[in-house]
Amino acid sequence: MTTGTVLAVLGAALAVFLAGVGSAIGVSKAGSAASAVTAEDESKFSKVLLLQLLPATQGVYGLIIAFFVFLKIGLFSGEVIQLTDASGLAMLVSCLPIAIAGLLSAVFQGKVAVSAIGAVAKKTSTFGKGMTMVAMVETYAIFALAISIFGVMLLPVVPVVA
Repeated sequence: MTTGTVLAVLGAALAVFLAGVGSAIGVSKAGSAASAVTAEDESKFSKVLLLQLLPATQGVYGLIIAFFVFLKIGLFSGEVIQLTDASGLAMLVSCLPIAIAGLLSAVFQGKVAVSAIGAVAKKTSTFGKGMTMVAMVETYAIFALAISIFGVMLLPVVPVVA
């Protein structure tokens, strides 16, 4: 396997790992708050669960980018393209937007979700407003996902010439 191909796979791994870590942190923060609310009032379970789940999406976005990288380099077909160093580096750099923005936005989204869950604990009618506030943080993860998709799918894959 060439260095370029290794760099492309490293980019995919970073997208999954960093976005996944952010999601785990965000979901765990929100889950702690949601558990406390549910212990007080079980009827609020579905509302706080939805708020808790939102930071999980960044991990999914990282996984989507990894699948795109694997498709692009032929990993699923069994014939992995041996990329040039420059092509592999470009693929790695294309994975960084969702890796970094996924990590950070999921953590911050978890913090907003904790506040929204606290608001729902006090007044159930604030659920929609809280959901909107939590979803606003998601916007930046979606922007990063789009940039990573464009980079991975539009960059030419340059194989090493034998």
